Amino acid sequence: MDPYEHDESIRQSGFGSIAGVDEAGRGPLAGPVVAAAVILPEDIRIDGVRDSKKIPRKEREELFWAILLNARSIGIGIIDPLEIDRLNILRATKLAMHNAVTDLTTKPDMILIDALTIPSIPIKQMPIIKGDAKSASIAAASIIAKVVRDGIMMKCHSMYPCYEFDKHKGYATKAHLDKIEKHGPCPVHRKTFHKVKDLTLPFN
Repeated sequence: MDPYEHDESIRQSGFGSIAGVDEAGRGPLAGPVVAAAVILPEDIRIDGVRDSKKIPRKEREELFWAILLNARSIGIGIIDPLEIDRLNILRATKLAMHNAVTDLTTKPDMILIDALTIPSIPIKQMPIIKGDAKSASIAAASIIAKVVRDGIMMKCHSMYPCYEFDKHKGYATKAHLDKIEKHGPCPVHRKTFHKVKDLTLPFN
């Protein structure tokens, strides 16, 4: 089903305002987890909106601005590495999603979430496996979250250039693992993640 038609079918079932929710940054060894909540207008189709991981960087940034200009409301939630270490990544992700939904200026009737639910939000929810490929609203949220997080990781690169966050955005590439082994962790690394702990025991 076309992702816009998917969302329209939910509106027609009685939920006039729907928010898509997705995150970026559950898997990396460094940086925050960022969640976005997006309420798209019913009468505008933004061509190209799809799973952010399948969109080239330049096109993703163009779609980011198109969504910002056209969305009825956008909310952002950001949980930093210290809080991720304190909570664990699943709880931190749900907290980021909670914060993104509560950051919306318009309360939705339904929340569509990529695979998860947010127990702390008293709004009807629908978890959708691979939702960023099925729902335009979730796909839009994935784009917003990804571009916001990439921007944060570029700032991390300017503070800690030896890790080359501009290239891998904190993910566990071989080059990144080599940098951790050489330099030890920096303040934006997630110290509880096994690949960080295993490489940095001499630095603890």
